[in-house]
Amino acid sequence: MKTLVFEAKNDDEARLHAARELRVNPTFIALSHEEKKGMLGLKKTVQYTATVNVNLLDFGYDFLKQTLSDLEIEATLEAEQNTETGAFHYTIDSEENPLLIGKSGKTLHGFQTYMRNLMNLYSDEGVNVVLDIGDYKANRERQLEILATKTAKEVARSKIPATLRDLNAYERRIVHTKLSEWRDVTTVSEGERPNRYLVIKPKE
Repeated sequence: MKTLVFEAKNDDEARLHAARELRVNPTFIALSHEEKKGMLGLKKTVQYTATVNVNLLDFGYDFLKQTLSDLEIEATLEAEQNTETGAFHYTIDSEENPLLIGKSGKTLHGFQTYMRNLMNLYSDEGVNVVLDIGDYKANRERQLEILATKTAKEVARSKIPATLRDLNAYERRIVHTKLSEWRDVTTVSEGERPNRYLVIKPKE
């Protein structure tokens, strides 16, 4: 979690300063302090250490719960943290799944990006957030793996590169991973953002 060391006159001033500098709600600030004495034992300054104190898994869950409530959408919401990778996984299921997913998953990915940026305000370690709605990502991953396999076989047979467009970074990574151990083809992302695309090429 983020930590800040500074000097202040009292706890109230310290909490407000820490919240402003760390850009978090003051209620998420844990304070400790140490008096620095000058000559003859006179108090000179008070040095504070402010630490962000928040359970990120619960924070993300509460954010989604409040967002869905604001949208007046009833949904089943689950949250867990991967013990191996540390990633925070959230799943939503509701009758409004298509609305929350958006065209080509753009709304879903927008939610996920916003959550990651928001939760990263509370950590120095780089928070990884994975959001899925109505198993969209799981189904999309299966579709992309089938597409990758089918296209790779054609490239290996014809020796002609194939281009897959309209894939975001997450989807390109799925294809890269699926074909990473193929002996006959290789994959590469080309082009400039936001118009990058993936090319499956025959190995020479």
